[in-house]
Amino acid sequence: MSDLHFGRERQELHTPLIEAVNALAPDLTVISGDLTQRARPEQFEAAAAFIAQLRAPVLSVPGNHDIPLYNLAMRAVRPFRRYLKSLGPLESTWSAPGLTVAAINSADPMRWQRGRIRRGSLRRACAAFRNSAPGDLRVLVLHHPLQQEEESGKASTIGADAALRRLGDCGLDLVLSGHLHRWSVAPWTRLDGGGGGAGSAVQVQAGTGLSDRLRGEENDFNLITRDGDRLSVTRYIAGPDDSFTPLPILHLRRGDDGWMRE
Repeated sequence: MSDLHFGRERQELHTPLIEAVNALAPDLTVISGDLTQRARPEQFEAAAAFIAQLRAPVLSVPGNHDIPLYNLAMRAVRPFRRYLKSLGPLESTWSAPGLTVAAINSADPMRWQRGRIRRGSLRRACAAFRNSAPGDLRVLVLHHPLQQEEESGKASTIGADAALRRLGDCGLDLVLSGHLHRWSVAPWTRLDGGGGGAGSAVQVQAGTGLSDRLRGEENDFNLITRDGDRLSVTRYIAGPDDSFTPLPILHLRRGDDGWMRE
């Protein structure tokens, strides 16, 4: 899930979202940034209370809204202090049999919306992927997408092209991101690494789990499952009764040139 925006969330969806996720019993729950609306202490407290009710392990990253906007001193000196205090590390890794996940921080305190990929973050993610077991699904989590359609209206992520070239050599399979408040699944992230890693990865965009800024789409989250060289993505959307219901499953399969839709 992504873009919960506590402080500008639909409170009537709190319990339905928690119940829907817990009922699925995932191995890992990922929240790809913008957990708060204005990075205020009470908003981080609300986000932490929400996460505490999720039964599965939770891996999250900050988004641009998780940096203070109006407190310029904190934004300049300690922009992530409140996130660190309430939600934990800015970057982390998680692994289980068949799965390696690397979460990186793409939020940039020097910019309001636009993200950037730091070299150190990319180095740590690649190290996690290279140390993973053969056959692992290698997943990158960040707030800002590495690629996006022009009509999204958002500036592209700084350093994304170089990151994709590097990740092509690190065996990346799947990118989980948010920021756009728009859902999409696209096996069109090209990985043209210099070490023979050219191919295609899958970018899965979550919309917003709780925010009232819907941009023409429903509140949603994704369930991603793996069976060998096959991925299944199910989008769950909030209906008129505020419950989350699944849409038809989208299937992808990994071939010689990377991931493609079936």
